[in-house]
Amino acid sequence: MAEPSPLFAETAPRRVHEWVTGDGHVLALREWGAAGGRPALVLHGGPGSGGSALLARVFHPAHWRVLVPDQRGAGASRPRGTTVRNTTDHLLADLRTLRRELGIPRWTVVGGSWGATLALAHAADEPDAVDALLLRSAFLGRGEDLAAFFDASLAPAAWAALVDAAGVPAGAAVPELLAALQQALHGEHAEAAALAWRRWERALSSSAGDRGPVQGEDAAALADRYRVQVHYLRHGCWLRERPLLARCAAVPAVATLLLHADDDRVCRPEGARALAAALPGAALRWVPGAGHDPAHPAMAAASVAALAALAARGGFGGGA
Repeated sequence: MAEPSPLFAETAPRRVHEWVTGDGHVLALREWGAAGGRPALVLHGGPGSGGSALLARVFHPAHWRVLVPDQRGAGASRPRGTTVRNTTDHLLADLRTLRRELGIPRWTVVGGSWGATLALAHAADEPDAVDALLLRSAFLGRGEDLAAFFDASLAPAAWAALVDAAGVPAGAAVPELLAALQQALHGEHAEAAALAWRRWERALSSSAGDRGPVQGEDAAALADRYRVQVHYLRHGCWLRERPLLARCAAVPAVATLLLHADDDRVCRPEGARALAAALPGAALRWVPGAGHDPAHPAMAAASVAALAALAARGGFGGGA
C-alpha cells in the first residue's frame, strides 16, 4: 500500500481576488485557509508557472491564511504570457501593493525555486513586511545556475529534442539557446518548443519523466508559461546588477529555513550552500532523494513539519 500523503486535503479556494495594476495587467490571487489565520504569502516558481492548490496544501487550514498570487503573465493573471512591463522590479512592486491593499502588516513568505528567489528579493525590498521565510529548492539566478540547468549530459534524449525545437546545434551555448527558444516561442511552432522544454524539465526534475500528451488549451498555456520564463532567464532575472546573494545583506534576521533535495538537478545543491552562507541565521535542511519535486513525499513532509513548528513555536527549530 502507498503511504498516505503528508499534504492536507485539496479544497477550493476560500476567496478569489483580482486587481488592476494600472499599467496593463490584471493580477489574480487565491486564498485558502482561515480568514483570521496567520498570513502567508506563497510565491510560485517558473517564472511564469502560476499558482496552484498544491502550494496551499502544506499549510494547516485552521492556522493559516494562505495567499497565492499569480505573478504577471502567469496563471489566471492577464494578459497571460505577456512580457510587457514584466520584470522582477514589477513583481516586487506588485507585492508591496498587494500587502497594502490587503492591510497585512507582516507575513510569512514561502517560495520554491524561482518563488524562493522572489521571496528573498521581496524580503530585501521590504524587510519590515516579513516575519519568517521558508525557501524550498532555491534558485539564485546566476550564470552558473543556468549553465548547470542546461547541461546536455543530464538527459541526452530530452536535450536533443530541446535543441531541435530551438533550431540550434547540440553544442549551443546557453545564451544562444535561450535566444532561439524565445524566438521559437513567439512563432508558429511555439507549442512544439514549449513541449520540448517541458520534456527537458521533467527529465531533470522527476524520475517519472514525461507524463503524457499536452494538447489544446493546455499546450497554449504551456507556451505562454515558457514565454515568460525565457524572458526572465535571458535577462538574468534582473539580478545581474544586484545579485541575489548580495541582496541577502538586507534580508531581516527572522526565522529562515532552506529546504533542498540532495539530488536536485534543476537547482543544484551548491546554490543552497551558497545561500546558507549568505544568510548566517538560516538553517539548511537536506531532503534526501526529493529531486526538484515539491510534491515528493519527503519534501512535502518536510514543508508541512516546518510550517507546523513555525505556527506552534514561532520558529523552525535547529537554529531557525
